[in-house]
Amino acid sequence: MKLYIKKPEWIRTPIQSNRNTMEVKKMIDSLNLHTVCKEANCPNLMECFNKRTATFMILGNICTRNCTFCNVQGEKKPLTIDRDEPSNVAKMVKEMGLKYVVVTSVTRDDLEDGGAQQFADVIREIRKVSEDIAVEVLIPDFQGNEKALMKVIEANPKVINHNIETIERLYADLRPQANYHQTLELLKRVKKYAPHISSKSGFMVGFDETDAEIISLMEDLRENDCDILTIGQYLQPSKKHYPLKKYVHPDTFAQYEKTGYELGFKYVVSGPLVRSSYNASEAFQKQQ
Repeated sequence: MKLYIKKPEWIRTPIQSNRNTMEVKKMIDSLNLHTVCKEANCPNLMECFNKRTATFMILGNICTRNCTFCNVQGEKKPLTIDRDEPSNVAKMVKEMGLKYVVVTSVTRDDLEDGGAQQFADVIREIRKVSEDIAVEVLIPDFQGNEKALMKVIEANPKVINHNIETIERLYADLRPQANYHQTLELLKRVKKYAPHISSKSGFMVGFDETDAEIISLMEDLRENDCDILTIGQYLQPSKKHYPLKKYVHPDTFAQYEKTGYELGFKYVVSGPLVRSSYNASEAFQKQQ
């Protein structure tokens, strides 16, 4: 069996590197920060760095889970929590002149609150830079810990995102340490306790899911009050990761978007290179 299916033209990204890209990389390194752009090998890294944007990844770069689709490191001892991280993220936000910030993390099942307090501290430090900066957080499931989720909610970000990633049937293969219904419950709790906060989720296609399963997944998200939806193409990071089964044509992504709006999502971003934080500011503004 071949490791990779040949990439179609629509999935290829141009190489971009200029002064902005190098400056962003230098700032990230100087403040001892991580970005999901780099750690997850995002195909849009150069484009986003060129725009002087990035998705900050807090709580280190080593995950306590072993999702078979993900390029972030696992199977090692997680890093010690950096108490300077919240203020360092805020410093970089100020340096970059950002008006919209996305913050995510590795999953930290080793921590009592799953890292929720660090999320809250980062949000509050960014607010010290300016109350006008909008913050979106892409959080783990905190193992269903409602008190941990409340720490994030009480810090009052504009958007709380938690990715469902794939259809329920594939959870055992792709997310063996996660639970499909726990993810849905988290999204429901966001709207239950903070109706003013936008809820967001996303998933990948390109495994062996059917259109019926995709529609069922979207229906489940809407039934649990998800506002914003992102859909993108799975790209197999290496031979050891879950195998890519197919590249989905842009026309099919357009149909997913149409279906999403018909189901009642406030905003849908669907395309081969879409990732959960890609053009996140635009997604937030357009669903208002």
